[in-house]
Amino acid sequence: MVKLSVVVPFYNVQTYAPDALRSLRANAREDFEFLLVDDCSTDGTPELLERAEREIPGARLLRHARNEGLATARNTGLDAARGEYLAFLDGDDWLSPGFYARLVATMDALDCDFLRTDHVRVTGRGRSVRRAPVGRRGEPLRPRDAILPADRTTSVDYPYAWAGMYHRRLLDRGLLHFPDGLRTAEDRPWIWRLHREAESFAVSGELGIFYRRGVATSLTQIGDVRQLDFIRAFDLLIDGVKNDPDADRLLPKAVRTYCAVISHHIGNMAKFEPEVGRQLRAMSSGALRRLPQDVLAEALAAMGEDRAGPLRRLKRRRPAPAPANDGPASGRAALETDAA
Repeated sequence: MVKLSVVVPFYNVQTYAPDALRSLRANAREDFEFLLVDDCSTDGTPELLERAEREIPGARLLRHARNEGLATARNTGLDAARGEYLAFLDGDDWLSPGFYARLVATMDALDCDFLRTDHVRVTGRGRSVRRAPVGRRGEPLRPRDAILPADRTTSVDYPYAWAGMYHRRLLDRGLLHFPDGLRTAEDRPWIWRLHREAESFAVSGELGIFYRRGVATSLTQIGDVRQLDFIRAFDLLIDGVKNDPDADRLLPKAVRTYCAVISHHIGNMAKFEPEVGRQLRAMSSGALRRLPQDVLAEALAAMGEDRAGPLRRLKRRRPAPAPANDGPASGRAALETDAA
């Protein structure tokens, strides 16, 4: 019986993949499997993965015939997973030895739907600990209760799929798959759905995952059209919350977060290609118009004029259609912005 399935997508990360693969070897156990998903890499990554499949116990190599992006690559791994528990790792991050065995023991003890963990952010040679924004540790909690308050950073603002472990019953209920084709922000509607629909979760202070920031191939470093998928991701998030029984309570949080992310991107306009910048402004205008206007007005009032003013002006612009979902997708796509 497979106890744990770990889904690890790779796309053109030959510089960093050896660290990830060595750390998987240091976490191997006879009842663990590692699903290595090559998202049609064009560098030396495929050769590294072929060797890893031969040398790492439990490693299985899955290949995409074309580049489909992080969300779809994770789904490919989920479709092949056989474990009682599931976890994710990105191909340019790494783990401390025995980390997964410790999380499995915690999952066994708590019997919760999913577990969230702290992590170590790595920027160059710098290291900093990032804590999951939940105060109570080591006990089962109700996920829905960790969404609010709207004006604080909460568990849904810590969207990293790799910072945790998940029970198979969530997969069986259709809660672990990501929106296919999303090239950025795929974790956002995903983490909100988990917190709205799962029954229990817990938080562990176990440190053992190292998240590499500033990778040149990351979408957080590239200002092309793929970045604009955050609009689709947050539209999906908002649509899910609108249909929730607690929509009146949850929408202010969701709308504030959407506004904060739009503001973040508008404030970093200089990194975008000129045409992408124009699309960003027009698509953001359309997104703001689609939001419930009473909730939007409250969110903007709470943001402060330095951020709310540009968003109000943006809303008056003429919106544009979403760009075509084409071009190669990045191996890392998570957006990192705090709650409004």
